[in-house]
Amino acid sequence: MDVDLRKLRYFVAVARQLHFGRAAAELHIAQPVLSRQIRSLEAEFGAQLFRRDRRSTELTCAGRQLLEDAPQLLAAAEALRRRVERSADDRVRFVVGFMPGITVTAVARAMCGRHPGLAVEVVRTSWADQAQVVLDGRVDVSFVRLPVDQRGLALRPLFAEPRVVALPAGHRLAGEPSVVMAELGGERLLQDPDAVPEWRDLPVPAGRRPERARPSADTVEEKLEYVAAHEGMVVLPLSVAAFYTRSDVVHVPISDIAPNRVCLAWAAGRTSPLLAEFAELATELAASGAGGAGAGGGAVDERCGRRPGAVGGRSCRWQPLGSGHDEACAGDR
Repeated sequence: MDVDLRKLRYFVAVARQLHFGRAAAELHIAQPVLSRQIRSLEAEFGAQLFRRDRRSTELTCAGRQLLEDAPQLLAAAEALRRRVERSADDRVRFVVGFMPGITVTAVARAMCGRHPGLAVEVVRTSWADQAQVVLDGRVDVSFVRLPVDQRGLALRPLFAEPRVVALPAGHRLAGEPSVVMAELGGERLLQDPDAVPEWRDLPVPAGRRPERARPSADTVEEKLEYVAAHEGMVVLPLSVAAFYTRSDVVHVPISDIAPNRVCLAWAAGRTSPLLAEFAELATELAASGAGGAGAGGGAVDERCGRRPGAVGGRSCRWQPLGSGHDEACAGDR
């Protein structure tokens, strides 16, 4: 059976909304048309995907299984389209994603040195999309920060770096050489708690006030503005905190949590020789301290937070070849 990707997209919209009217509006089609397409998809699979009555729509067991698998199939199809589109002018392109605090200059230059005709482009990613950009083909490979949804990805560990807490300059803990996570249990976290499970899983301190709604902030810059305004704290990899240095915010090492681990990620099942070569280069450079976290690049000594061979100041930010992207990153972890 050949799966109709259009019907599959329709199914995913309904499954996420659990409402045919809202899904039809999202898809910009009439509701009766959507209903017919879903019935047609059910007939093709030979399984009922939704239970509907006048009050509600819910997924069947078969529908839940399809919702689990369909997004990966749709992402793979989109990735295929993007890769073919990038190759349409007969120029070989290789697109690298990176999270804030990670520099790709060394490995990108090394790759270009080996392949003079190769156009290496870079794309800044964020905590929200670092896996999706790989799956949907926006990038060929990406430097990701764990934890990340690993479904559909192949990962290669590269290096680790300490995590610090960003606090307003006048905070009671601002002058401490380090803190433990329990000391931060009563603080307001300004990022997704799943990004800091050590804080999320702390017992709620006695007398702690009910948590206020987290302000809407997607970038490091936005979060640090809230930190400076005494609205809460952010836990960041050391390289990210060091890059965004400002006088009204301090960062304090957290001594009792695991370091942030950085991996190289690509779509599982891809066998491109360029992918394999880039992965080997990235591994070698990370091990040697020539590429990776922050301005100095390379792995971080987890005991002191210093990088082998790191020097003061910020490195030049590598500009991609033939691309409108740059590394002036504004994402976050």
